[in-house]
Amino acid sequence: MTALQIWAGPRARQHLQEHGLQPADVRVMPAAAGGPKGLALNPLDRYLFGHWLPGGGAQPVHLLGASIGAWRMASACLADPDAALARLAEDYITQTYEHRPGKPPLPAHVSEVFGAKLAEHFAGREAEVLQHPRYRLHVFTSRGHHPLLRREGRWRTPLGYLGAFASNAVSRSAMGGWLERVVFQDARDALPVPLTDFRTHAVPLSPVNLRPSVLASCSIPFWLQAVRDIPGAPPGAYWDGGITDYHLHLDYAAMAEGLVLYPHFQSSLVPGWLDKAWRSRHRASHRLDNVVVLAPDPHWVAQSLPGGKLPDRTDFQRLAHDVPARVRLWRRALAESQRLADDFAALAARPSIEARPLV
Repeated sequence: MTALQIWAGPRARQHLQEHGLQPADVRVMPAAAGGPKGLALNPLDRYLFGHWLPGGGAQPVHLLGASIGAWRMASACLADPDAALARLAEDYITQTYEHRPGKPPLPAHVSEVFGAKLAEHFAGREAEVLQHPRYRLHVFTSRGHHPLLRREGRWRTPLGYLGAFASNAVSRSAMGGWLERVVFQDARDALPVPLTDFRTHAVPLSPVNLRPSVLASCSIPFWLQAVRDIPGAPPGAYWDGGITDYHLHLDYAAMAEGLVLYPHFQSSLVPGWLDKAWRSRHRASHRLDNVVVLAPDPHWVAQSLPGGKLPDRTDFQRLAHDVPARVRLWRRALAESQRLADDFAALAARPSIEARPLV
C-alpha cells in the first residue's frame, strides 16, 4: 500500500503525464490551517524543503501559509529548513499549557506561551526569513472588519462570529462584512495569485511584523487571544488565517506560469473554516487547474496511523490529563508519516506521473 496520493487539476495532470515533476516546475506552495493534522506532513515538508526543492534552480517560490501553515512556511525560510521543520514538529508535539481540572487553558496563557515559542524560533532571525534568496513568504490572517470584531471582548467576539457564521451561510463574500483577509506579503515580490475573491488587504512583511503576523495567523478564536494592532497593518484585532482561508482555495490558474505544489492532509480544498459545513463549497474549481495536491491515502491513514486517523485537536481534549500519552501518540504518527516523504521521492523520480483528478 502506498501512503501518498497525488491529485491534480487538468493542466497540472497533463504536465505530470508528459514531463513528470521537477523542482523547477514549482512557483507556489500553499500550507493549510488544520492544527495537529499538519504534523503528518512534517516528514514530507522536511524532504521537500531540505532536499528536493534546493535542486530546482533560482526561480522564486512563493510560500503561502495560514495558521500552522504559516509557521511551517516561515520555518522553511530559515537557513536549515530540515532542522527548523524538525524543531517545529518537536515543539508542537510537546506543547503544554497550565489549566484547571476540567477547564481549558486561558486564551491569554496560550497566547503568551505560544508567542514565546515563536520568539525562540524567529527572534533575531527575521532577516534570514525575509531575505531568503528563493522563497517569498506570505502570511494569511483574518482581521475583524465589522465594529463587533474590531476589538476583542467577552460578548463582542461571540456575537461577531455568530454574525460572520450567518453571513457566510448566505455567501462567502457576505462574510467580508465581518472579517477581511489580511496578507502579510513578501516585500520584494507580490503574490502571483489574484486575491479578488474576498475582501483583502495586503501589508508588506517586515522584521517588526513577522512574528506578530505568524502569531495572529495561528490565533484560533476563543483558544488564543486576538493579536492587536500589528505594525504596518490597519489597526484592529487579528485572528487565525484559517477563518478566511482554511485551505487557501485561491485563483492559482491565473498565474502566468508554473505549477502549484500543495502538500495537504486531504484531497479537497475547503475555502474558509466556516465553510466546513457547506459540502458544495469543497468541490474543485477551474482555479485549481494548475494545482498538484500531495495527500495521505485515507486507507493508509486508517491502517497505519494511531487510532486510524491523523492527529487532531480532539487528542488535546481526550488526553488533556495524560500529556505523555498524547506525546507518544503524536510521535508515533510522525514516525509513520515518513512514508509520505519516501513515496514522494519515488514518484518524483519517474519521467511520467499519473495523478487523480481533483474533485
